[in-house]
Amino acid sequence: MTSPEPQSPAPQPESKDRVYRSAPAIAGGVLLLALTAWLGIDAVISGEGRTPWLALALMLLIVPLVVAFTLRPAVYAGDDRLRIRNPFRAVTLPWGQIASLKSAYSNEAVTESGTKYQLWAVPVSLRARKKAARREMRASAQARRAMGRDEGRGSALGMGVGLGAASGHGQVSDGPARAETDRIMDELRGLHEARREAETAQGEVTVRWAYEVVAPAVAGAVLVVVLLLVG
Repeated sequence: MTSPEPQSPAPQPESKDRVYRSAPAIAGGVLLLALTAWLGIDAVISGEGRTPWLALALMLLIVPLVVAFTLRPAVYAGDDRLRIRNPFRAVTLPWGQIASLKSAYSNEAVTESGTKYQLWAVPVSLRARKKAARREMRASAQARRAMGRDEGRGSALGMGVGLGAASGHGQVSDGPARAETDRIMDELRGLHEARREAETAQGEVTVRWAYEVVAPAVAGAVLVVVLLLVG
């Protein structure tokens, strides 16, 4: 009687990357593409002389640029690496190669060699930061007022303050208000701290130019210049 062959363990499902994109940029890009298509097709159909050709050349120039700056940018955060897809480049950064993730007037990943890569898909919004700061100020004011009411009840009832504090009464928020992009950067920093020492998170930084965007845009620009010079 032969013993059954040991079965190989079932493969573990791979963890999916977290994807971050700018919803306002995507919405704006769709609107710009629709407007470009409307005006361009109208010029091609009803235009005379070189107008249709100039319209086609402009569309060949404008469409890739709109896609590059609105629809293309994205940030993919996995267990081993951070992938940044910017308008004209795609950068792969192993977590072990990232020195820090900075937020000032733009969000950037800084490598150990000092090279900075901007995260186009996670833009800094000073307006959103101001709104978050105002929400935090209002929440703090409400918490102070609630604490004052609890202290008043506690002075009247003796042990009310201690019981209210123990039960968490008067708590308004779970934490400080943060702008959306600042929360995203906090998530990326947490993932970086957790994975930067992992063996699988080491490697070299790779940069690839987006020729699928650059080539048609350059071709459209050349055609526009030629048509304008030919007159």
